[in-house]
Amino acid sequence: MSKKKGLSVEEKRTRMMEIFFETKDVFQLKDLEKIAPKEKGITSMSVKEVLQSLVDDAMVDSERIGTSNYFWAFPSKALHARKRKLEALEMQLSEGNQKKKSLQQSTEKARVGRQDTEERATLTKELAAHQQKKEKLKAEVEKYQECDPDVVEEIRQVSKIAKEAANRWTDNIFAVKSWAKRKFGFEENKIDKHFGIPETFDYID
Repeated sequence: MSKKKGLSVEEKRTRMMEIFFETKDVFQLKDLEKIAPKEKGITSMSVKEVLQSLVDDAMVDSERIGTSNYFWAFPSKALHARKRKLEALEMQLSEGNQKKKSLQQSTEKARVGRQDTEERATLTKELAAHQQKKEKLKAEVEKYQECDPDVVEEIRQVSKIAKEAANRWTDNIFAVKSWAKRKFGFEENKIDKHFGIPETFDYID
C-alpha cells in the first residue's frame, strides 16, 4: 500500500483556522502543538511555521503578555481582513491585466513591418514579467479564498456527507458478508479475497 500523502501548506493553514473558528478561544503555541495533531492532523513540528504564516498574513492575532505569546482569530475579523486583502489583490490583478493588454497592443504595433528592435525586446520582457506577476496574484487570491470561513464550512459539510455515505456502504458490505456466511457458509476471508476487500476495511472514524 502507498503511504498516505501529507497535508499541503494551504490544507494546514485552513485546518489551523478551523481550530480558532470552531472554539473561538485564545491559545498559546504549546496548546496548539497538542490540539492540532490530534484534531486536525497537523504535525506538531509544523504548527509553529503554519501559525506564523497566518500571523504574517494578519489572519491570526498575536499578543505577548508577560513571558507568553497568545494567539486568536475570530471569524468576523478574519473575514473582513481577507476581504480587504482580496480586494487589494483583485485590484492589482485588474491593473496587471490592463498593463498586460496595453503591452500586448504595443508589442503587436511594434511588430508590424519591422525587424526586431530594442524597444520590442524591452516590451516583450515587460510583458513576460507582468504575466508572471498576474499568475502570482491569482495564486494569492485563491489562497485567501481557501481560508474563507464559508469555504471552510462548505468543505466540512461535504466531508461529513461523504463520510456518512461511506459508512452506509460499509454497513451494507458487512450485512452482505454476514448474510452470505449464514446462507451459504462462506468464510469472510474468502469473500474478502474474492471481491478484493482489504483486511483493514472498516468504518471511517
